[in-house]
Amino acid sequence: MKKTLFFLLACALISPVFAEGERNPESGLSFRQLLSRVAVSNSSLALPEPEAAVVKDDLSLLADDRSWLTVAASDKYQRTRLLELGLDIVEIEKGVVRGFARESAVREISAGGFRIDDKVSIYNFDKDFPLADAAYHNFGETVEVLKQLAAAHPDETSLFSIGRTVEGREIWALRINPAEKGTAPSARPGAVFMANHHAREHLTNEVALLFAVWLLENKNAPEARKYIDTLDIHIIPTVNPDGAEYDIATGKYRWWRKNRSVNAGGSYGVDLNRNYDARWCEAGSSTNPSADTYCGPYAFSEPETRAIRDFVLARPNIKTLLTYHTYSELILYPWAGSAEPLENKTDLKVFETMAKAFAGFTGYVPQQSSDLYVATGDTTDWAYMQRRIFAFTFEMTPKRWGGGGFYPGAGVIEKVVGDNIKAAMYMLSVTDDPYKLAR
Repeated sequence: MKKTLFFLLACALISPVFAEGERNPESGLSFRQLLSRVAVSNSSLALPEPEAAVVKDDLSLLADDRSWLTVAASDKYQRTRLLELGLDIVEIEKGVVRGFARESAVREISAGGFRIDDKVSIYNFDKDFPLADAAYHNFGETVEVLKQLAAAHPDETSLFSIGRTVEGREIWALRINPAEKGTAPSARPGAVFMANHHAREHLTNEVALLFAVWLLENKNAPEARKYIDTLDIHIIPTVNPDGAEYDIATGKYRWWRKNRSVNAGGSYGVDLNRNYDARWCEAGSSTNPSADTYCGPYAFSEPETRAIRDFVLARPNIKTLLTYHTYSELILYPWAGSAEPLENKTDLKVFETMAKAFAGFTGYVPQQSSDLYVATGDTTDWAYMQRRIFAFTFEMTPKRWGGGGFYPGAGVIEKVVGDNIKAAMYMLSVTDDPYKLAR
């Protein structure tokens, strides 16, 4: 199934301007060949197949006390409070929000005076078998593609781990820079693309990974080569491989968001995008370890966020950063942790100009993150606060749950990857000096 999809992707994503790019890359690999050679033995996204495992999974879902709630909320302040009470807000519509909450949080939401309009147990909620989504790369397949890319393009790339997860998996970074390799410092302006902070957002891994494939396949096209030769580009397709693997391990999606830390009291997971030291746990996150928006016991308590922290702090050359999430079709920029706009008006102009340009390529809506709700401990807030990096969050396809939510199927990959390649190339075009957008 992967081979057919990737052949179509190869045809669709290589625009005419890049068509004369990498026809005969060293080692004989091409974009189509590289993707078609990925190990696909049916897809471990569909594991396990035996009926006994399905029964076991059904029982585990039956024991899961999360529910899908529809709650009345009139503004971002009420939405922020709901996050703090333990509601994992997934959708926002006029006057209401929808998302997952454990039974303890449901009681707190009711006690807090919020009106719950609807409640559906996670067991009875729409479920899907990942077998239909075999085109997506699991962690092992992602690593295999990264290794093949590094082997096929040794002059331009290097592959290294930035750290290990709770369960010991490597967090891999592919560096595209012919001049400096591995962890060697660079004076070149740096751009970082990262994905899969949240486990269930598998589409984000595809966008980051396939951008790397596409960029290297077209490395000799002038429009790509000028960035390869002048920038320091890092692509980290999966920040949270433990959670991503857990989400698909039984053959049914688990709607898992967090990492897999063992918390006090026996619950699992910290919300990695609430664990950064940026107004940590002040607002829009929960102190309840069982909540999906749990901020952790302290800032940077998790090995995954520490790995990103150390990676960024070791590279003062980073100018731009993009972290992919799903869903809602939004382009978000700081502040996430404050309802106030960015104080530095020059920087705000750069953020707004970049966001509008991104929107032109993707069709997503640009806005300050906290217009949704205030959420502290956010990746992009921390990157901007620490290094003045122009850091963005893309909430990608679909727009609403009706389009598939976190699991929109394989049919969306082609368009989403294509649109986001254009946006990524735009980010590279301003990485040399983002402030030129304010002059």
